[in-house]
Order: sequence, then C-alpha cells, then structure tokens
Amino acid sequence: MGVSITASAAGHIADQLQGRGHGLGIRLGVTTSGCSGMAYVLEFVDEQAAEDEVFENHGVKVFIDPKSLAYLDGTELDFVREGLNEGLQFKNPNVSAECGCGESFTV
Repeated sequence: MGVSITASAAGHIADQLQGRGHGLGIRLGVTTSGCSGMAYVLEFVDEQAAEDEVFENHGVKVFIDPKSLAYLDGTELDFVREGLNEGLQFKNPNVSAECGCGESFTV
C-alpha cells in the first residue's frame, strides 16, 4: 500500500522545499509522544538513508523508515484549509483512537 500524497499536499510541500532552496523531499515518521501514545513527525530530507522506503506522488517524495511504515501504511497526506487555518492532515486507516487535542494517536 504505502503512503500517498494529494495534489494539494504535494503543492504545499514543493513550495516549502523551494523556499528552503534544497532537499529531496520530506520524512514522515512516528514517535512515542502525547496522551494517546504516538505522534507524527515531519522533517526535510537532504540525504536518503539506506533503509528508507520512498513514495512519490505528484513529483514529491516521502521518505519513511521501516519501523514507522508499520504504523503509516495506507496513510494519505493532504493539505487542508479551513477558514483561517491551514495545514497538513493525516488520513491514517491504522488509527484506532486520537486524543482530544489531535496531537497524538493510538494504533
């Protein structure tokens, strides 16, 4: 299955990479955190790690380590604008519960 990116998210990420001036794409991962147990981690990638899985949609690459992929498989990354708020949204079919603040999740 892997991870997919909507056209809107790809455009946003491409703009961020262009503004930064360099980078291969973004790294999506998970870490132990928050009141529900896990949180998403996003960072720019300048160099691919040997163990990375790479998924490309709309010209943007997402790098994921194998440990995180177990929790992220099937996730869609979208960029959403709601009123004055905008940001990346994770549609993860593996999530069984989320905390009230939306910062962490349980698989």
